[in-house]
Amino acid sequence: MWAHTLWTILLLCKFSLAVLPAKPENISCVFYYEENFTCTWSPEKEAGYTWYKVKRTYSYGYKSDICLNDNSTRANHASCSFLPPTITNPDNYTIQVEAQNADGIIKSDITHWSLDAITKMEPPEIFSVKPLLGIKRMVQIKWIRPVLAPVSSALKYTLRFRTVNSAYWMEVNFTKEDIDRDETYNLTGLQAFTVYVIALRCTTKESMFWSAWSQEKMGTTEEEAPYGLDLWRVLRSPMVDGRRLVRLMWKKTSGAPVLEKALGYNIWYFPENSTNFTETLNTTNEMLELYLEGKTYWVCVVSYNSLGESPVATLRIPATDEKSFHCIEAMQACLTQDHLVVEWRSSAPAVDTWMVEWFPDLDVEPSTISWESVSQATNWTIRQDELKPLWCYNISVYPVLGDRVGKPFSIQAYVREGIPSEGPVTQADNIGVRTVTIKWKEIPKSQRNGFITNYTIFYQAEDGKEFSKTVNSNILQYDLESLTRKTSYSLQVMASTSAGGTNSSKINFKTLSISVLEIFFITSLVGGGLLILIIMTVAYGLKRPNKLKHLCWPHVPNPAESSIAKWRGDDFKDKINLKGSKDLVNMEEDRVLKPCFAPSDLIDKLVVNFENFLEEVSTEELGKGQENILREEKNEYVTSPYRLYCPPISTEIPQRKSRQLCSRIPEGIGLESKEQLFSSVQSLGLDHLCEGEPNPYLKNSVTTREFLTSEKRPEQIKREV
Repeated sequence: MWAHTLWTILLLCKFSLAVLPAKPENISCVFYYEENFTCTWSPEKEAGYTWYKVKRTYSYGYKSDICLNDNSTRANHASCSFLPPTITNPDNYTIQVEAQNADGIIKSDITHWSLDAITKMEPPEIFSVKPLLGIKRMVQIKWIRPVLAPVSSALKYTLRFRTVNSAYWMEVNFTKEDIDRDETYNLTGLQAFTVYVIALRCTTKESMFWSAWSQEKMGTTEEEAPYGLDLWRVLRSPMVDGRRLVRLMWKKTSGAPVLEKALGYNIWYFPENSTNFTETLNTTNEMLELYLEGKTYWVCVVSYNSLGESPVATLRIPATDEKSFHCIEAMQACLTQDHLVVEWRSSAPAVDTWMVEWFPDLDVEPSTISWESVSQATNWTIRQDELKPLWCYNISVYPVLGDRVGKPFSIQAYVREGIPSEGPVTQADNIGVRTVTIKWKEIPKSQRNGFITNYTIFYQAEDGKEFSKTVNSNILQYDLESLTRKTSYSLQVMASTSAGGTNSSKINFKTLSISVLEIFFITSLVGGGLLILIIMTVAYGLKRPNKLKHLCWPHVPNPAESSIAKWRGDDFKDKINLKGSKDLVNMEEDRVLKPCFAPSDLIDKLVVNFENFLEEVSTEELGKGQENILREEKNEYVTSPYRLYCPPISTEIPQRKSRQLCSRIPEGIGLESKEQLFSSVQSLGLDHLCEGEPNPYLKNSVTTREFLTSEKRPEQIKREV
């Protein structure tokens, strides 16, 4: 009993753990005409080994067979094909797919297939695409009917074509009832003198499957007269003589044949309402520069080739003083996945034609300007691959109302931005103690690679923390503050776009240790103090001039010309008398000795060997002293700070010495004057010359002297004589 129960449990577990293959679904069958009949289905997703069996009934249900395929799972391709001669057409087939693995078998639903509905043929083969002589804007396509196509069945065709420079296909569907092997089709409505690319595919009327596309074939339509021209102008400012430069530009109108060629262009222009002054020119270029006067002109241009001329393109050149109308209020540019779209808003509903002009914004004037006419719209689209990346474009829109052109509205745009090629040129200026002015130049337009959004200043003290300041793109200098005195700094300026930024070269500068203001303040204080001191000194000098003179130029007596108050020994009397005579004649001014007193301690500071001094006095110096006495015009009393001492000697002056004194009086002085001078000397006597009391402050009793200056100078004496 227990054994039977255990066996039952094991059998149930085996069935519960069994995994059947997935049921085949999405069965699809295709009848490749006279080649094979192939069916496919969704492959099973298990990792286990699975093999498939396809059961078919054919001949309207009278026959059946099996197609085996056990490698479908491993090859990740679930399909099976039935090959001739078991393929019959027309016929109806039933298909059922059976999947089997080690755990069991599962079958798909039964599907029914009509061979006429699932027939698929090989593509047709195009062997020529040529224009027909004399028929414009048309090409004739010739191809070969598929070899395995049903002979008795009409075929449907799809023809697709495009110009050689375009990526967009256009299609034409048609049916061929005949069973000729060579088929033809005339494709009309094309552009003249244009290369087209052609491709074909086909199927039966009943089938749902198209053949593959044939190999592409190219053909060119016939040439004809030029289609037309678009005409535009660029006006320059008037020159001194009133004339202005007008650049005329033209190109093939939109929709003109791609390969259209012109042999030349005829241009004529004339002032408005004055056709008699028409000027005619011919050129092979698509641009012409004219120097026109300031009045209104009309310009006409036609292109021509061997088949004829294009319609006339006309343009009105306004006068220099004519006012243009304005109707565009706003404009913006935006980028889509692969296009640049420019939109604008107009305040004049009557304007429905616009001229869009664009050119690169470079540092030099562009050599070419592109333009395009827009009608019945207020937007313009251009593919991004038609513009250069990293280039800034100036885009202007001109409103056109009839023959008048209004004021343009302009914007700038990039199709793709990048980081600047170089950083801005930077310099440090006005370096102070704690401040510095950083200046930089704009990056050239050709190196910006985008719109400059801001500038960032990075600066760092030596072995210090880095700081940064960000300013708007319209600022080209910035004042850094709160710097450290007498410190070296390194600095860079980064210019940024939406794609990133580029740094400038690194520059270094050092702040000052003292500012000009501080120097001026200190100089002002010192100069002000000196000025106040000078003013006080002058005021004091004006108030006490003698005191100031004594302070600035003190009188220092000559010790060599002083007298010793006391002589020792009797043998010096003659020398004393000689010294007394020398003192009388050697004075620059006529001085007279008076009693005076010197400080008692002066002898400690002044020691003079009077004996040696008297021996060195020569008689020539005595004579010079006498002459100096006669030259003095006026004598004054002068008090010496140290009065000389005269020893007591005889009041009698030897007669020889008197004669000697008189004999040394210059001869230029009159006799009367000589006698007066000599009598005055005798009357005074030696007592008057040397009298005085010893100074108690001098140890050797040196006396002071007072000199009396004569009132008359020698020149006055001469005049009196």
